[in-house]
Amino acid sequence: MSVLLFGVSHRSAPVEVLERLAVSDHDRPKLVDQLLSSRSISEAMVVSTCNRVEIYAVVDAFHPALEAVGEVLGDHSGMTVNDMTRYAYVRYSEAAVEHLFTVAAGLDSLVVGEQQILGQIRNAYLSADANDSAGRVLHELAQQALRVGKRVHTETGIDRAGASVVSVALRRAKALLTDPATGAHRLRRAVVVGAGAMGGLATAHLARDGVTEMYVVNRTVDNARHLADNIAANHGIAVHGVGLDDLPSAMADADVVVSCTGAVGNVVTVGAVHSALAERTRKNDSSPLVICDLGLPRNVDPAAARLPGVHVVDIEGLRGDSATQAAENDTLAARSIVAAELADYLTHQRQAEVTPTVAALRQRAADVVEAEILRLETRLPDLESSQRDEIAKTVRRVVDKLLHAPTVRVKQLASTPNGDHYAEALRELFELKPGAAESVSAPDRFTTDAAEQQGDR
Repeated sequence: MSVLLFGVSHRSAPVEVLERLAVSDHDRPKLVDQLLSSRSISEAMVVSTCNRVEIYAVVDAFHPALEAVGEVLGDHSGMTVNDMTRYAYVRYSEAAVEHLFTVAAGLDSLVVGEQQILGQIRNAYLSADANDSAGRVLHELAQQALRVGKRVHTETGIDRAGASVVSVALRRAKALLTDPATGAHRLRRAVVVGAGAMGGLATAHLARDGVTEMYVVNRTVDNARHLADNIAANHGIAVHGVGLDDLPSAMADADVVVSCTGAVGNVVTVGAVHSALAERTRKNDSSPLVICDLGLPRNVDPAAARLPGVHVVDIEGLRGDSATQAAENDTLAARSIVAAELADYLTHQRQAEVTPTVAALRQRAADVVEAEILRLETRLPDLESSQRDEIAKTVRRVVDKLLHAPTVRVKQLASTPNGDHYAEALRELFELKPGAAESVSAPDRFTTDAAEQQGDR
């Protein structure tokens, strides 16, 4: 069984394609069930963020599994396989594992080094676990990926600036709100649309940037009020939690709007923005309004950017921003950690794969010993019990000593390139049929270390 990755990201596809392929939390279990209906796929996990959609599947055959993934994503997005493959990347086996570790380290993010991706991988893994679509391979893979990410952020300074998509977008917004003559920026009042993890990150950034009044807008008003109360208590500023119906009036007094929901369709409509502008005109307020659209699919009607005095900052516009790049030395250190962790993971997996063969060999030897002892008892029925026991112990010791060197050596050789050939030779020589499920212990469940990481959506 090997890992297959099919993905699209900000590096390979425009936002329009990412929007069509985006998988909401609500749709994720359905998509996974469809994947598992393929006979070639035994485990599946879907990572969907504001700048990537990736499917990790444990498969027994590459081409049938790839076709199954393409069909499921095609049905979900309404795109043809040819349309998707123009923008997609496919990784298999070791390359798929390396990619996930690289993503977890923040090295493949729009903002290099951002930590939110760890929370997103964690959420994808917990969803797969809850849906019983994560077996031994994905349990071990996802948990190690989370450990890789945590180690990178602990041992390097890749995130020392605290950069995230939110912080980079707000930095761009602040520049748009800066008076070129005085250098002072107008960022006092803000609206955050969405009360999820990314909404919480946005409110915290805005509070630290000196915003004095804020509205949290959400479809579920109780969630908006809960986040508003937390920010108000922690930062000592005025924060109001309201529903979507209050969005136009909230925007009328705002300098910046940050929208970061996972909703399908426009949340910030051109009509709502137009109403806010009309109210600003009535108040004789001609200041610009900056809207940061960080949702996937996009939350803001593209037509809003054509309204006078409105600036829209979106994910597409953040590509290539210098603030998204981590320092070179920290990036190199992070890549070294990924390489070392990948080598350890592959060594462990290769050794784990040979374990059933070793167990089968020892079982075969034990069966032979028991059969010969039984034959001895038949031939020498008058043998004393103590003598019979001593003979049995002696025979078992001889067999154990004979098997010790080859079983240790085959495990060592398994960690080398093409090491599976040695286990295959062992199976052929001794006519073994190892049962992996009985021979490999179950993996540890999700650890509290991994659970410490929080998501941004």
